[in-house]
This record gives sequence, C-alpha cells and structure tokens, in this order.
Amino acid sequence: MDRLGRLQSLLKRLTLIVLPVIIFMWSLGSIRDWDNLLHSGGGTTLLEILKAFASPDMSPEIVRLAFAASWKTLAYATAGMTLAIVIAIILGTLASGVLSLKRFNRIFSITVFRGLLGLMRSIHELVWAWLFVAAVGLSPFSAILALAISYGGTLGRILADILNDVPEEPIKSLKSNGASQMQILFYGYFPMAIPNMISYAMYRFECALRSSTIMSFVGLGGLGYQIHLSLADLEYNEVWTFIFFLIALVVLVEVWSSSLRRRVMA
Repeated sequence: MDRLGRLQSLLKRLTLIVLPVIIFMWSLGSIRDWDNLLHSGGGTTLLEILKAFASPDMSPEIVRLAFAASWKTLAYATAGMTLAIVIAIILGTLASGVLSLKRFNRIFSITVFRGLLGLMRSIHELVWAWLFVAAVGLSPFSAILALAISYGGTLGRILADILNDVPEEPIKSLKSNGASQMQILFYGYFPMAIPNMISYAMYRFECALRSSTIMSFVGLGGLGYQIHLSLADLEYNEVWTFIFFLIALVVLVEVWSSSLRRRVMA
C-alpha cells in the first residue's frame, strides 16, 4: 500500500512538471512568424545593450542624477504605502465586519466595503497613474495616489481576512467584561492582527518600490523616467547605471524589510 501511495505521489509530481512543459512547447509551436521575432537591427541593438552592461556611465553628473532619481522613487513608494496603510486600516476593518453589531449590518458592511476594496485593487496602479495624470497633470500626487488606491485595496482585503481569523476566545473574554466595540477592536483584534499585517505590508512596500519605478515611465520622474530618457537617446551606459541603482535600492529595502519582519514575527 505504501508503494502504491508513493507511486501515486510520484505520478502527481511528474504530472505537475510535464504538463507545464507540454503547454509551453505547444505555445512555442503556435508561433508561426519566427523570422520577425527580432526587428531589423534588433540583434545589433541587443548586443550594444549587453556590451554597455560592463561599462555603466559613472560620471559625477549621471551618478548625482541617479541618486536624486532613486530618492524620488523611494519617496513615491513610501508616501504611497503610508496612505495605502491608512486606507487599509479604515476600509479593511469595515470590510471585516468586526464592528457590526447586528447580522444584517455585518453582511451589508462586508458586501459594500469588500466590493470597494475589490474595485480598488482590480485596476493596476499604472492605470490609476494614467487616470490621475489626466486629472491633475504630471504631479507627484499622481504616482502617490495611484499607489495608495491600488495597494490600499490589496492591504485592506488582507487585513479584513486577518481580522476574521483572529481567535474568538480573547474577544469573548473582552465582551464578557463589558468592553466596548472600539476597545475590543484596539485591545483584542488589532494586537493579534498587526504582526501579520506589518509582515505583509513590508513585502508590499518592496513591490511598491518597483511599481513606482514603472510609473515613472509616464513622466512622473524617478529612476524609470531616467531609464526611459536614456533609452530614447540610445545611451545604454546610462541605462545600466540607473538599473544598477534600482537593483541596489530594491536589495537595501528588501534586507531592511526582511530584518523588520523577523523581529515582528519573533
């Protein structure tokens, strides 16, 4: 019986490996126009980009520009995530239904606010950025609000689920001692939910840093914008300088957030 179970487990693993490979090969086979995969001169351009990898432009002017762009990218991500956390705490708490006393109010609150959070996160932050650029122009607020709405929707949904998974025993104990709804929220739900929420929020902060770089391509400044300008000018050495600064920024934030998550979850 054990041998049969191991055989079934092996077959399942092989299926999980072989099936994606078959789908991938089938998708490659559906490509008919391989000759036009690279446009005319594309191979030469690719070689130039790869050669520039070994010699990034480290002139003082470009380095100062890279530092300024990195700071702007980090500022966008930090401001956007700060607003996103505020949005998530408010809407996520309401979407969890933990503040509703009556069953109808709880169902109504969960339906309305979870629907709102779903709408916020269903639209990509880059699309939100385009919408805000059309509304308020090329302003830092466009990037910040785009991050805040998109990530606020995601964090709010996660917080709602975390609050719903809080153990009932401490909550019942607070209720039996006459605690109000707000006291139950701040002394019962939040203390048990915050560690997991902080851990997830720090992971999303890393994502926000990359998203703020992508949104810079619409003209909002930052590393993405400088990469876009350098690509347009065919200055591939400058492109790699800005890319290396982006990699360093992401790695530093990831190391810091990982250290913070370990302390919070310890």
